[in-house]
Amino acid sequence: MKNKSIFRAFTRMGNLAIVNFSKGTKLKNKKNFARKILEENLSVKTILEKSGKFKGRLRKQTTKHLLGEKTKEVLYKENGCVFRFNIDSTYFSPRLSNERREIADAIRNSEEVFVMFAGVAPFSVVIAKTSEAKKVYSNELNREANKYGRLNAELNKLKNKIEFLDGDLKKVAENLKRKRKKFSAIVMPRPQLKDSFLKEAFSLSKKGTRIYYYDFCRLEDKDKIIDKIKSEAKKAKKKIRILKTKIAGEIAPYKIRFRVDFRVL
Repeated sequence: MKNKSIFRAFTRMGNLAIVNFSKGTKLKNKKNFARKILEENLSVKTILEKSGKFKGRLRKQTTKHLLGEKTKEVLYKENGCVFRFNIDSTYFSPRLSNERREIADAIRNSEEVFVMFAGVAPFSVVIAKTSEAKKVYSNELNREANKYGRLNAELNKLKNKIEFLDGDLKKVAENLKRKRKKFSAIVMPRPQLKDSFLKEAFSLSKKGTRIYYYDFCRLEDKDKIIDKIKSEAKKAKKKIRILKTKIAGEIAPYKIRFRVDFRVL
């Protein structure tokens, strides 16, 4: 049996490899393929089988241990940073590595940055470590992700440069608004949610604030995302200028992750 008939996708993430097998694949064939991965990749210690898609606002997935060390904790490196996280209880996308670097490169000297939907803090850590930002504020709802986010700040020696604001974004934004806190840059790597949370972003913006907004749509519907941003800006009584649009990855046939960079005027 050829490998391509056994699995659909194989992702290597630090010390783990995750295989998405075709339906009906026999356990013997799964373990044979897993053994081959271990033999050909000495830094990979654990093989997991993906058994479910990312679900819910916390973006959790389900995997099953197949071969190697029995762990679901990842040690992953990118952009000169190191990250630890649990593959099932937290969300992390290595495909966004270039996005994190690109946005970090756009952050200017002494700016304060707010990262929404921060997860285990990859955007927060990369920005804090590789840019000249004065301080990065990191918000995430998932308690397990917040635990790893703090660990990742420590691992990268950034405890004094990242402030964690745990909990529901709407409540966190309201608290910041009461304190009259505004940010020079706001990063929004949103999961697939109905709410855009642009209302919260605009409430924490000032003249010149740059917002990096992620959404999901069909390839032909990119203009609808831009129209939504303009509509939300109008509701918030903010004038904006679109700086850049970018397809930041394909997540399904003809469905994309779409990034829109814009400035508050």
